[in-house]
Amino acid sequence: MPTDALFRRLQQTGQQVRIEFEGRSLNVPADVSLAAALLLHGVGHTRESAVNGRPGAPYCMMGVCFECLMEVDGQANAQACLIEVADGMSVRRQRGARDLLIDPQLDEEVVDE
Repeated sequence: MPTDALFRRLQQTGQQVRIEFEGRSLNVPADVSLAAALLLHGVGHTRESAVNGRPGAPYCMMGVCFECLMEVDGQANAQACLIEVADGMSVRRQRGARDLLIDPQLDEEVVDE
């Protein structure tokens, strides 16, 4: 069974937005995921492992593998493959483990609202 008909590029508007990646300004297509936009610009990795510092990059592109975790507009643990780019977005690689707020009395994570 030929697979040519199964895979096709989505229609794009041709519009561009500007995002900031690690202090560098990038013009990217307006209607793609953050992971796709960074791959388009040759970004080799989006995070570093909390265990050994190994670089990780988008892999599954559908939110299953968590290899594309980044810090987006100051929010850690954002899955770049599930986030659509937005004008003015500020993005950084996620380096190592992110801090969790733990309530020592309850020994559970505290949700910061």
